[in-house]
Amino acid sequence: MSAIFGGSAGSARRGYCDKRFTFAYIFAAVVPGTGNAFALVLSYANTEAMQASLNGFSETIAEDEHAVMMLDQAGRHGSNSLAVPANITLVSLPSYSPELNPLERVWLYLKERFLSHRLLADYYAIVEAACNAWNRLIAEAGRIKSLCSYAWIPQVNA
Repeated sequence: MSAIFGGSAGSARRGYCDKRFTFAYIFAAVVPGTGNAFALVLSYANTEAMQASLNGFSETIAEDEHAVMMLDQAGRHGSNSLAVPANITLVSLPSYSPELNPLERVWLYLKERFLSHRLLADYYAIVEAACNAWNRLIAEAGRIKSLCSYAWIPQVNA
């Protein structure tokens, strides 16, 4: 089921390569200024999953607050069939600009610290690993705030 991959000296380090293809997707939203965060681990990355994520996130927003959610231009993020909750505004980032999205640093951190170079038995193990990685990130006091603090964000909030 797995094979060793590697290359010549100076290339990527050797590790296991799983030839199976089973996925789980983390849908997340963070509030950079406070470090508050919300996530769902789902089996698909489609419009229905995005809708479930928006609905779940909407329920965490206080009645007197409104959230602006920045998104890349993945099809599921801008689908016309999304029913965006009234307390959320979606803002699409320019194409090919991951450096503008604070969550990109969260994904990199999760991959580097918790999710890379691991062989997982099945879909349920993948979901468990994703949930554990997210929960470990949340448990690190101030980590989300430090990862997602971009100099331009306070100017937008003002």
